[in-house]
Amino acid sequence: MSANTAYLVFRLEGPLQAWGYDSQFNRRNTGMFPTKSAVLGMICAAMGIPRGSEQERDMLAQLQLLQLLTIAAPRLQYRGMAYETTLQIRRLTDYHTVQNTLTADGKLKDTHLTWRQYLCDASFMAVLSGNRSLLIKVGVALRNPVWGVWLGRKACIPTAPVLVRKLNNQSEQEGDFIYDSEEDALRTALDANPLSDFTCQREVTRFEDGTDTFMDQPLCYGGVSASRSFAPRRIKLIEGKK
Repeated sequence: MSANTAYLVFRLEGPLQAWGYDSQFNRRNTGMFPTKSAVLGMICAAMGIPRGSEQERDMLAQLQLLQLLTIAAPRLQYRGMAYETTLQIRRLTDYHTVQNTLTADGKLKDTHLTWRQYLCDASFMAVLSGNRSLLIKVGVALRNPVWGVWLGRKACIPTAPVLVRKLNNQSEQEGDFIYDSEEDALRTALDANPLSDFTCQREVTRFEDGTDTFMDQPLCYGGVSASRSFAPRRIKLIEGKK
């Protein structure tokens, strides 16, 4: 492991989450795991970087080199005097109407119908790994974000701090959220439980090591859908024992 490699831990938890990766039109579906485009978009928002700007392109070129590990960490349901069962994750479809959209011939359409999916009662831990100085910048931004931090959409507000600090470290120094190894990062993220207990998605660099490919490596977020662009990202889905 390089001395310049570090790890950053995120907690992505809230009653509603939306991780779109395969739809941009009438039906906006959500994946079952956070997408890299959403995680990096959250970082760019925290840094106050405008959509479609040269600053965004430069920052995304750096952020794309970070490796993402996302872990499904089920929320527990409190009954009586103890946590007894895990909350069931459900998909919710919300019905929307949008006014004054353009038709194919350039005219304004009075009302346009859309359907948008959300995950209910989901909870994830995410670990970003890569360049230490870059991750320090990311952590500083998330600790004091310029713009709002959402779980995929503005309606999806986190119910816990997104940036996970080291255990027993409440200082305001940059190093209070930087981990030197994946083992240390996971020990905090998973309360010392083994990673093998949890279902997770790990980003891989070689095609043969993966199980699926997502178009969620952001190149440009842009201000409108036509100007947004993404590259493929190879991931490996690992089923947990529990």
